[in-house]
Amino acid sequence: MTGKPRRLRLLLLAGTVLVSACSIAATAWLSVQSTTQTLQAEQGRKQAGLARVYDAVLGYGAVHPDWSGITPLIEDLSRQTGLHIQLTTAERTLISGTAGAEDLQAANQPAAVVDPLNVDLDLRPDTPQDRIDPRAVGPFLLTAEEQRASRVAAEADAACARRDGIAAEVRTSPSGHSYAWPYADRCRSLVLNQPTEQSALQQINKHVHDCQISNRTPYSPAYIGADGALEMLPFPDSTPLNDKCLANARRAVLASHVAPAAFLFVGQPAGRRTVVGLPAAGITQIALAASLVLVLAIAVSFLLAGRVLRPLTVLTAAARRMRAGDLSARAEVKSRWEVSEVAAAFNDMSAHLAHAETLRKNMVNDLSHELRTPLGTMRGWLVAAQEGVADLDADLLELLLQETLVLQQLVEDLQELAAADAGALNLRPEPVDAAELLAGVAAAHQVVLDVPAGLQLRLTADPVRLRQVVRNLVVNAMQHTPADGRVAVGGRVEGDEVVLTVSDTGNGIAAEDLPHVFDRFWRADRSRARVTGGRGLGLAIAKHYVLAHKGTISVASEMGVGTTFTIQLPREET
Repeated sequence: MTGKPRRLRLLLLAGTVLVSACSIAATAWLSVQSTTQTLQAEQGRKQAGLARVYDAVLGYGAVHPDWSGITPLIEDLSRQTGLHIQLTTAERTLISGTAGAEDLQAANQPAAVVDPLNVDLDLRPDTPQDRIDPRAVGPFLLTAEEQRASRVAAEADAACARRDGIAAEVRTSPSGHSYAWPYADRCRSLVLNQPTEQSALQQINKHVHDCQISNRTPYSPAYIGADGALEMLPFPDSTPLNDKCLANARRAVLASHVAPAAFLFVGQPAGRRTVVGLPAAGITQIALAASLVLVLAIAVSFLLAGRVLRPLTVLTAAARRMRAGDLSARAEVKSRWEVSEVAAAFNDMSAHLAHAETLRKNMVNDLSHELRTPLGTMRGWLVAAQEGVADLDADLLELLLQETLVLQQLVEDLQELAAADAGALNLRPEPVDAAELLAGVAAAHQVVLDVPAGLQLRLTADPVRLRQVVRNLVVNAMQHTPADGRVAVGGRVEGDEVVLTVSDTGNGIAAEDLPHVFDRFWRADRSRARVTGGRGLGLAIAKHYVLAHKGTISVASEMGVGTTFTIQLPREET
């Protein structure tokens, strides 16, 4: 046992030294790496911010004929990305910019050229091959009425396609042209070009025709596809030229509808400079700090190892004793830190297990005693009847039936206690006047009713279970009160509670027995016969029912004077 704590002490010491040394070495390395990573992260953030700014500014230019209203967008983008932004004409005349961005164009080349008709594929790689921003629709933009008509036609196409088993949905292009995708060939005829599209298509085809004449290629007009995009009828050996003609025609038609090309400048605000290198004086300070950390780590390791291992050794020995069956094992730890809390929890667990084991043994003994008497009686009479010593007449059958009922009641009581332990008591609460309930119990058992006339004790409870609780207490009181004694049930209101009492002038209960009154199978006189002493379950069941009603039950007694049971339950809110 002594070798293991020593090895653990050395392990703690070695681990502390190793962690300290690694921490010191990592500090110097991280001081350089963190600076490099910071710079790389700043570069990445700047690039991501540039792409975001470019896309937003490009989108504005694609749907506006000039840059006159761009300033609010520039300021909003600057707040979101943390970048200084400046937009100028191709001649570097300022269009719009944020505060602090005055020197951007003087010290830098443009970060990008914003031209909706010639998109930068590095910043927007998803742009079509003709490099025209899809958001630039110009004369193809449908009116609100045309957009509604296009939507209706597209929904009809989608419904038609779905009837053919195609999972079609309705999509809308930037121009407002709606279409079904995927589509069914037989349903495409339902989609018709709107007047705005037809007019714009005529402009496109005029430019396409002029281009094809210049290139000496067969005339192939453009048309609007099912998805609202412009397409060309393919001809052998002329497709690349036709595509070029279509792109040029689109640029010619869109030129007056989009903003002109502009220079975009972005830059980061001036911040703290990061020093990558470490001076000699800084290295000396790090070495000195490292030495102090190592000395402190060694001292703390020795101190903590002793304080940790001593109480843990005691706790381990107690645990092994408990495992061997000694439920009285306790860990005597005098430490005032976390290990003492572990030891206290262990001692509490040990005491709980010992108490539970005692209860288990007592319950087994009590059950054996409770079952032995009725079973012995029944067996004796049945053997006597079998051997002809006794006649199996009506009186004997009645006796056997009574003993069977005793066993049945015992099983039912145990079932109720099991349900209470599992939190599964079945209650049916309803408004109840406890004064009327007490009067009924008093009349049934011919005991004194001590409730002021006219007093109503209103509460919400299960009347059957509450009556059972009071009846159990009354029967218990009558069993321990002589014939010339007095048993009374009473009730009153105290604040927000209804208080019910069952008192008697019996022999009373000894002070050392009061804590066990509600324990199952408990009797003040263990030698008392079951006929006079009951099964020892009534009070335990009563307590569980009171707790289920969110109430409390208590007992006060004086030897030779009598006993009073008090039930406190919440009043019904009025």
